[in-house]
Amino acid sequence: MSELKRNVAVVLVSGGLDSATVLAMARKEGFACYTLSFDYGQRHRAELIAAERVSSELGAVAHKVVKLDLGSIGGSALTDDRIDVPEQETDGIPVTYVPARNTVFLSIALGWAEVLNASAIFIGVNAVDYSGYPDCRPEYIAAFQTLANLATRAGVEGNSIEIRTPLIQLSKGEIIRKGLELGIDYHLTVSCYQATEEGLACGKCDSCRLRRKGFMDLGVPDQTHYKRQD
Repeated sequence: MSELKRNVAVVLVSGGLDSATVLAMARKEGFACYTLSFDYGQRHRAELIAAERVSSELGAVAHKVVKLDLGSIGGSALTDDRIDVPEQETDGIPVTYVPARNTVFLSIALGWAEVLNASAIFIGVNAVDYSGYPDCRPEYIAAFQTLANLATRAGVEGNSIEIRTPLIQLSKGEIIRKGLELGIDYHLTVSCYQATEEGLACGKCDSCRLRRKGFMDLGVPDQTHYKRQD
């Protein structure tokens, strides 16, 4: 039985505020972090550029981008240009939910963790200030942890690859506070669902509203680059 490398982790990095904070937290714990992003057919590439920037700035050992085509199945405003990104709050699960996205992302992260012999996977899901996505809830993470234990060589050999979600019960303001304490420059990040190619945020989508609320709740300047409003 091979032992997992307890100081090695795969960190999912989208380029946004939450995943940058998770990466900084994992580094603070002493993990050698291998960051993973996905070019999955999303509306803009600004977040991928931000993910590479954040990974470099926060000391990732390596950064990998995996290309997928979730746009081929559609069903989300983030992967189908025919569906508008809502600029007002909506009831229920919004059209920005990407079907099975976190399941696909975590599965690939799990595979890379096995290759690296890593002991943990970090993901910045949150179930407090969030859009209501079903794959951001504690119940979902618990279920995926069970899958990881059953579906991997490491798990079968008694070495669990832990799915770490340090932000899951934090408000956006609490997340930002932790990040600032760790020295994160949130200007480096892009959270907007419909950012420009330069990474300028719309200021209107659900992600922008939650991000702005976090800075307001904390009482600190909003570290977001917004595009000029007409």
